[in-house]
Amino acid sequence: MSSEGRVAVVTGAARGIGRAIALRLARDGAAVSLWDLRADGLQDAVEEIRRAGGRAIGCVGDASVAAEVARCAAETRKALGPVTILVNNAGIVGFQRFTAITEEAWDRMMQVNLKGPFLCVREFIPDMLAANWGRIVNISSSSAQTGATSMSHYVASKGGLIGLTRALAIEFAGSGITVNNVPPGFVDTPMLRESPVDLDAFAQTTPMQRPGRPEDMAAAVAYLASDAAGYVTGHTLSVNGGRFLN
Repeated sequence: MSSEGRVAVVTGAARGIGRAIALRLARDGAAVSLWDLRADGLQDAVEEIRRAGGRAIGCVGDASVAAEVARCAAETRKALGPVTILVNNAGIVGFQRFTAITEEAWDRMMQVNLKGPFLCVREFIPDMLAANWGRIVNISSSSAQTGATSMSHYVASKGGLIGLTRALAIEFAGSGITVNNVPPGFVDTPMLRESPVDLDAFAQTTPMQRPGRPEDMAAAVAYLASDAAGYVTGHTLSVNGGRFLN
C-alpha cells in the first residue's frame, strides 16, 4: 500500500500496536508524527524511521487533553505539513469487576479511549476537508464486539469508539474522508503482557493457536489509510485470527 506524500499522526506510538503502525506507514511513504506520553520509546521509534530514510517527528503529550492535542498538532504541521491520515491508537485498559469500578476510573477510561479520539479528529478534520481527502482509523477492541468480564468500562469506551467511527463515516462520506476502525483481537503487546491475562494459555484456545502481532494490525491500518480503501468507510475490520469462529 502506498501513502506516499501523505502526513500521518499516530497516537500511542511509542510501543506495541502504535509503534508498528507508525513504522508501517513510514515504510509506505508517509511522513509520520508519533505521539505518546513515553519519551524514550517514542524517540527510539522516530530514529528507526529516520534511519530507514523516512520523515518522522515525535511529540510527547497527552492525546486526551485539548491543549496537548493543539500543541502536538502545531508541531506536526510546522515540521511535516497538513495532516490527512489520523490513527487514534492511544488507549488504556482496566481489569476490574463492575462493582469495584470507581467514578474516577470510569471517567479516566472515557477521557483517554473516547474523548481523546474526538479531540484528535476535531483537530485534523479541517486539514482533511481542505485536501478533499482524509483517512481516519480508530483502534477499537474485539471486546466491544463480544463483551468481556471485568472490563465493562473499557468495553464501553471502545464500543463508543466504534459508534463514533460510524457516525463520522456517514457525516463525512461525501468529503473524500473515510473513517474506519480496527478492533485488535488478542495481540502480543507490552500492555497485554502487563495484564492479568495468561497470553500463551489463551492463545491455545484460538483457531490459529497464537496471539496476533502488532504488525498484523499495522497491515490492516495501512490498507485503510491508503487510496486502495477509498470506497471503504464506516467499516469494522476485525483482525483476530479467526477468533470469532469459536
